[in-house]
Amino acid sequence: MNDLSIVLSGEAGQGINSVEKVLLALLKKTGYRVYATKEYMSRVRGGVNSISIRVSCDEVKAFVKHIDILIPFEKAAFSHLKDRISDETIIIGDKKKLENERVIDVSFQQIATEFGNALYVNSVAVGLVSGLMNLNRNEVLNFIKDIFAKKGDEIADKNAQAAESGYEIGTNLVSKKIITLDVCKPETKLDNFMISGTDAIALGAIAGGCDCAFAYPMSPGTSVFTALATYSHKAGILIEQTEDEIAAVNMAVAGWYAGARPIVSTSGGGFALMTEGMSLAGMTESPLVIHIAQRPGPATGLPTRTEQGDLNLALYTGHGVFPRAIYAPGTTQQAFELACRAFNHADQYQIPVIILTDQYFVDTFYDTPAFDLDKIKIDRHIVKTNDNYQRYIITDSGVSPRGIPGFGSGFVCSDSDEHDENGRITEDLDGICIAMKNKRFKKIELIKENSCRPELYGPENYENLIVAWGSTYHMIAEAIDKINNSKTAMLHFSQVYPLHKDTESLLKKSKKLILVENNQTGQFGDLIKLETGINFDHKILKYNGMMFTVEELMDSIKEVL
Repeated sequence: MNDLSIVLSGEAGQGINSVEKVLLALLKKTGYRVYATKEYMSRVRGGVNSISIRVSCDEVKAFVKHIDILIPFEKAAFSHLKDRISDETIIIGDKKKLENERVIDVSFQQIATEFGNALYVNSVAVGLVSGLMNLNRNEVLNFIKDIFAKKGDEIADKNAQAAESGYEIGTNLVSKKIITLDVCKPETKLDNFMISGTDAIALGAIAGGCDCAFAYPMSPGTSVFTALATYSHKAGILIEQTEDEIAAVNMAVAGWYAGARPIVSTSGGGFALMTEGMSLAGMTESPLVIHIAQRPGPATGLPTRTEQGDLNLALYTGHGVFPRAIYAPGTTQQAFELACRAFNHADQYQIPVIILTDQYFVDTFYDTPAFDLDKIKIDRHIVKTNDNYQRYIITDSGVSPRGIPGFGSGFVCSDSDEHDENGRITEDLDGICIAMKNKRFKKIELIKENSCRPELYGPENYENLIVAWGSTYHMIAEAIDKINNSKTAMLHFSQVYPLHKDTESLLKKSKKLILVENNQTGQFGDLIKLETGINFDHKILKYNGMMFTVEELMDSIKEVL
């Protein structure tokens, strides 16, 4: 077996997130390629949540339907995961509690309690999986001790003992052939690291010179804000949790005006409240960087679920006409680079730049090579002003030199009303007002020239082209690999607006166009039709709050080929 799918399920508060973190770190240390994602209900305690971990000797980066090993801590896991459990799924747990004849009996709670604390159930589970996979016993136990060392020797030792008990159960299940697992053994250890979409965005922002972060908490966007708060002392970032989303976006506009490089992180409902701030940035030609982690709406919707439903919101938010750029990373590498790029391009073109992710992406951990920091450059576009400085002087490019208060002798005037070149209010309707509108609109051509080219995955002589954006990247890529059709490829957009100039020609090369989106209407497909006039032959859409699995994409793609 070269690819093992492990799922743990339990109530909120039972600690399955802890199992995820420890197992990921342990498996990574032993040389395996690992991937993990989670789905969870919107509650602090109770409910049914699950962690999905894939382990392989090869690269694994996509969500799959099948489960090889299921460890349920509650009976409700069976109904919750019924569509993923198959006849081949090995189920391990407390048989009496779970009331299921298929369960291989392991009393996690009882074992943990014997060591003095029910919380040790997590270490028992880690030990069990380690034993099933025949990991080195001493490495496992020493790793557990190191993980809990900060909590004192007694707790570290107890967790190690609990893990050892689980390890022995796992090895016994294999030796007695109750469970048969022929798991591959990694031959080399890659110098990769485990990173979530959240951390990739946060680290990319830091690499882009982010020095402030403003937010009002709203899941799943809060994760990037809290990650930046974690790094704030080392990175020199000012963190402010504001009284509401309106304050957050206005503080960001003010921060850029003063020469800082802030970011705002939110979700769709929070961004809806930032509409006026977006328009303010458009009129004042202020740089602005906003991260939106999408979740299903409308209104409160499904706070802890995923969807690609806010593209139209990002495209059209803000009254009036003004340019913007929208990025939608599909990989951690893209997330890091685009978060950095967002700051540089917001500064260069004096526009709002939106980074669109979603719950699935920010909550998923990927095995990632080290980022190439040699490619990173912080571009600052601030000029020292003189006595004759005009903030909105009309230029051929549409971009005026941006000064900030206190840097030079000039007066930096900014106003939300229509204004002249000095920044003062005007109602010269057919004169400077029209000139200013045309000046701002000119920038869209500059942004187009520097748009990210969509990435082609698969054969260049494709006949069937799957078009996607954002977090669906890895699921579609693996589905294409497994379908193994020599004429099928994916065109993935990590920048969804403005579209790259090659978009139309790349689409017209195909004989069959297939759109894949995690929303109900195919919002990106609508944008492509609006911009190019091209229609899609087939649409594969999912909007139940969950990410596509590789298996369902394979089935859906095969149906339309």
